Amino acid sequence: MHADIQQTKDRVAEKADLIHRLNAELGKAIIGQEEMISRLLIGLLTGGHVLLEGVPGLAKTTAITALAKALSVDFQRIQFTPDLLPADLVGTMIYAPADGSFKTRKGPIFSNLILADEINRAPSKVQSALLEAMQERQVTIGDETFPLEKPFLVLATQNPIEQEGTYPLPEAQVDRFMLKVKITYPKPDEERKVLDMALDEAMRPVQEVLTPQDIFDMQDVVRMIYIDDQVKDYIVSVVRATREPGEFKLAKVAPLIDFGASPRATIFLGIGARANAFLNGRAYVTPQDVKDVAYDILRHRVVLTYEAEAEEMTSEDVIREILAAVPVP
Repeated sequence: MHADIQQTKDRVAEKADLIHRLNAELGKAIIGQEEMISRLLIGLLTGGHVLLEGVPGLAKTTAITALAKALSVDFQRIQFTPDLLPADLVGTMIYAPADGSFKTRKGPIFSNLILADEINRAPSKVQSALLEAMQERQVTIGDETFPLEKPFLVLATQNPIEQEGTYPLPEAQVDRFMLKVKITYPKPDEERKVLDMALDEAMRPVQEVLTPQDIFDMQDVVRMIYIDDQVKDYIVSVVRATREPGEFKLAKVAPLIDFGASPRATIFLGIGARANAFLNGRAYVTPQDVKDVAYDILRHRVVLTYEAEAEEMTSEDVIREILAAVPVP
């Protein structure tokens, strides 16, 4: 086992330059927001879809667009609006009068990287059109099913539900997003740098630095990263605590949780912890890796009760209690 870890460590070090080059390019367009960039990279390394939530003007769209420019992949930005139709997303069948046949016209979903901008401003029917593509990596148009080319990644942005003109996403769709990241305002010094960059028009163009093969190679290394059995048990315990808080002496939390996280959260915690270890240059997963990604993986999977809302408790508050109570190996 020691030899395997050493081999993986060498592979991680070998691919570290790719991450450094990618971060350097993203730094041309984004000041600060390290957590957002880290979560986008975790999505890229695992093939997990990412949902960014924050008020307008926090560089959500800019970050995703910069990531797309740094990758040598097909990219489509889809602006979600109240009048968007499912066919505008996945495509449709077009009648050809010349020979009386129907031909398939593929929609923008047939790309490697999809920016679903302001996804919660479109009706649920359009949002649900993404489900098959996100889960099965395929799209059905008429009677024919088309596989989506790898890599395929949906990076979506949404405004808080309190914003005017927004719709709540269906729970089934939200669960398909590996990560839901809440974007906050930049720090004062970071905002000053943003202002200087804008006033001086000093933003440099982002260059392509990674090919699809580079992405596949890094994903292969992430899958090699070692997770000890004790860490696996810790992951299972964290997720189980969202369903059976009483078993973990979380009497205060129990009345606040309506539904806990599904086994999909367990899988994503393990995958996300591996990617986090890779970004930190390690060939093995620690419990801290699990904690680092726990909020973004669990916040949209822990459904709270009306009592929690009345007490102004958020899913982050519940997750914090759970992480503090579950024994760390």
